[in-house]
Amino acid sequence: MEIADGLLGPLLLARSAIDRSAALRGDEEWLRRAWEAEKTRVFLIHDGRTLVRRFTDGAALVLTSPAEAPEGTRYLLGVDEDGVPYFAVNAPLPEPLRSTGDAVGLREAAVLLDDRDAGLLVYAVALEAWHASHEYCPRCGGLTDVTASGHMRVCPRDGSQHFPRVDPAVIMLVHDDEGRILLARGPQWPRGRMSVLAGFVEPGESLEHAVVREVLEEVGVAVTAPRYLGSQPWPFPRSLMLGFFARAVTTDLRPDLEEIAEARWLSREELEAQVRSGDLVLPGQVSIARRLIETWYGAPIPDTDW
Repeated sequence: MEIADGLLGPLLLARSAIDRSAALRGDEEWLRRAWEAEKTRVFLIHDGRTLVRRFTDGAALVLTSPAEAPEGTRYLLGVDEDGVPYFAVNAPLPEPLRSTGDAVGLREAAVLLDDRDAGLLVYAVALEAWHASHEYCPRCGGLTDVTASGHMRVCPRDGSQHFPRVDPAVIMLVHDDEGRILLARGPQWPRGRMSVLAGFVEPGESLEHAVVREVLEEVGVAVTAPRYLGSQPWPFPRSLMLGFFARAVTTDLRPDLEEIAEARWLSREELEAQVRSGDLVLPGQVSIARRLIETWYGAPIPDTDW
């Protein structure tokens, strides 16, 4: 069976519908006017959660005016085609606003939100996670100041500038010449929950070399011809997942038991049967892993609870 050239289905965390407007982040006069403008829209982010209003066919961020927003660190997220600025404010979700929606995290919200709101929330979650772990200067240990509308921190002691970091990670679907896929689970996962392999790119390493190295290290399988399929942010807390297919040239499995509790080859028929029986739980719709598996399978797979 031929494997599709592109991913089957949307990458739910790789959507956006507004211009990030990077040139405006340091324009203090524009920022002041934008924050005073009635048309400006704001939502809150706290510990990776925000408020969403649910509908029968989806959900939307609970957006307010700047006047209704509590005090907190502001992140400029961009301006839409109608000139409406969007900000996120890092602050606890106050009780009056809680009555307007449900407090949810990105994993739950992403499958419900439209492109605009999903893109805004992914952006805000990533910024909040970075700020939470980079309050202090790595050079001198001094407390840093937030600048550039949440997109930079500056150390007042030594003047060093620090920017949100993104850690590249490869995630790869390994298949063999017998029409099988390789799935595995980590030691922390319950039995039955399985996914494709993944790992971080090391310093001085290309993406393709990372694919080959990670598969060999984790399960002892040699692969060739890594083929890039797509990417999506994974802000838990700061990864960028780069999806690949890779063809196995060996098939004996020798899992690294510190990383992999179980690994096995599955045909399309075996995959379908085990998902239907509940013996196999696949990654959820928000994950690029799910898209890689469905692309290899050739069709959407009925949803699971993960």
